Amino acid sequence: MPFSIRPHRRFPVCCPVTHYAGLSEGHGIVWNLSVNGWRLSGDVSLRVGQTCPLTVNLPNQERILVAAAIVRWVRGEEYGMEALVVEPHTEAMLQQYVKRLVQRTYATTEEEHDASISETIP
Repeated sequence: MPFSIRPHRRFPVCCPVTHYAGLSEGHGIVWNLSVNGWRLSGDVSLRVGQTCPLTVNLPNQERILVAAAIVRWVRGEEYGMEALVVEPHTEAMLQQYVKRLVQRTYATTEEEHDASISETIP
C-alpha cells in the first residue's frame, strides 16, 4: 500500500458502528475518526474497494449516517474507511463533533503545558 498523508487529523473515540456488506449486517467499534475517515473493527468481513453504508452512534448520542463509505485498507478485522456520500446536515453534525474534539484536545494540551511550566518555576 502506498504511503499517503491524511488530509484531516484523526481523534480517538470508542463508538458503536453498524455497517452493511451485501445482505449482511455487521456490528463493531469505531476507534478513531476524522471529518471524512474512520478506523473501525467489525464482525463482518470487508475488502479493499468495497463500499457500504455506515451508522455510527457518537458518544454524545448523535447518530451519523454515512450513505456510502469505501474501504481503503484492511488489517485483520480492522478497516480504514473513507466517507464518500454524506448528507449535508450529517456532515455538518460530524464537523461540529470533530470541532469539539479539537477544542477539548487544545484545552488539555494548554493545561498540560501550563502545569509543566509551573513545575519548573521555583
